[in-house]
Amino acid sequence: MIARLQRRLMLGGLLALTAWVALWWRFSPTVALAGIALALLGHASVVALELLACRVVSATDSVRPAHVWQCVRAWSAECRIAPRVFCLDQPFLADIEPDHLPRNGRRGVVLVHGFLCNRGFWNAWLTTLRSTDRAFVAVNLEPPMAPIDAHIRTIDRAVAQVFDATGLAPMIVCHSMGGLAARAWLQESDARRAHRIVTIGTPHGGTWLARFGRSPNTRAMRIGSDWLRHLQAGQAHETPVPFTCWYSTSDNVAFPASRAMLEGADNRCAGALGHVELAHDRDVQSETLALLDLEVPAILAGELPQTKSP
Repeated sequence: MIARLQRRLMLGGLLALTAWVALWWRFSPTVALAGIALALLGHASVVALELLACRVVSATDSVRPAHVWQCVRAWSAECRIAPRVFCLDQPFLADIEPDHLPRNGRRGVVLVHGFLCNRGFWNAWLTTLRSTDRAFVAVNLEPPMAPIDAHIRTIDRAVAQVFDATGLAPMIVCHSMGGLAARAWLQESDARRAHRIVTIGTPHGGTWLARFGRSPNTRAMRIGSDWLRHLQAGQAHETPVPFTCWYSTSDNVAFPASRAMLEGADNRCAGALGHVELAHDRDVQSETLALLDLEVPAILAGELPQTKSP
């Protein structure tokens, strides 16, 4: 669904830009070229505004925001990586790496994308997992504007698929809103079915940017939303599933940074990375996948493992 939508948006944009250039080129090449420049710089301008908002909003946060030049670097990286994800990986290559379920007895992974994304978001991860013969299922959360709770069954089916293939509880790796969907799933599932949940840029405490959203899932991600309060109340008691939460000091979507953490979790700062860049950083990927072989006996004993606090 997201792939079709993004393909149509790209086609519509290209047709509109072509029509603009054809209309204006005879009268004013400058205006025609200005239209091209505006189209190319549109996303970059939005990211710049997001990072500016991040710095302003995060000024009083418990996590010190990134320096100006760190934000500039994050802006440059986000402008390079995000278009590849949203204009190539998701609309055209979402199924290039199909789910892989070898019965080799090694722990597998369930990957859960975020808002307005699909499984193509994880292509780099899927290539790595396949090269090491790790079982994986990358879900599509659809419909894209549905309430976050609507994705519980999708995650549950993916967890069951990986468990049936490997005989081991999988690690669940999530980006952005996907981490909230995984927490909603955990609230209704047996904790022993997950080895660990890793969230990357997930607004556990909401995000300032969600105030501009009108869909059920974006309203749920507003700071202080009823949905988040209900989720937190349901998980007020510590869970035997360990969490690792990656956050960034220049995340242009999930900010302030402290709201991408969970109390009692292994909260890890990835530095000053953009929101999409965060999930495509090699260190974040390698350190996350290293957790696959980290056994936590306390899970089997039903006890809470020791984790680092923020």
